Amino acid sequence: MWSESVQMGLREPGYCRIVVIGVGGAGNNTVNRLMESGIVGAECIAINTDLQHLNAIHAHQKILIGEKLTRGLGSGGDPNVGRAAIEESIEKVEKVLTDVDIAFVTAGMGGGTGTGAAPVVARLAREKGAIVVGVVTMPFKIERGRIAYALKGLAEMRRECDTVIVIDNNKLMWLVPQLPLNEAFRVGDQVLANMIKGI
Repeated sequence: MWSESVQMGLREPGYCRIVVIGVGGAGNNTVNRLMESGIVGAECIAINTDLQHLNAIHAHQKILIGEKLTRGLGSGGDPNVGRAAIEESIEKVEKVLTDVDIAFVTAGMGGGTGTGAAPVVARLAREKGAIVVGVVTMPFKIERGRIAYALKGLAEMRRECDTVIVIDNNKLMWLVPQLPLNEAFRVGDQVLANMIKGI
């Protein structure tokens, strides 16, 4: 009896549950590109307040947050709405984080849902016992209205994650100026894909 109860809680030796959680529009787009490139070894989860955008994304799991608050229409670029939305839907998010060993939380800093909700997702994952790696993009310099939000969001991510990797869109475009925007973002995605493959 004792051995049965112990074994039920055990997993296969060497098993490691890795998830990539894309939060908000930019995070969802990253998850979508990773799915299209045939990522292996990680479960992709998309979290958003924007139902239309969420429906267009390829992911293993999709979670609409803040349904009552935003009615699936997004956060309007307000991080406070993004945070309130995740708080409203906390139980749904906690459920998918059960038994996660490593969580990559990816989001664009400066918008509403990613900036407001991603730090909460990171905190929840850590509370569940996961190692949490934040992978965030910073806005272009021309997006001046988003920079203050982005810096605040980045500081919160650094508090809630074990480590944070910052992909600066300005530097990305400088590195690959000849590529169309979506292809340039794929270069940033490759950083995340390589980390997952290396585990």
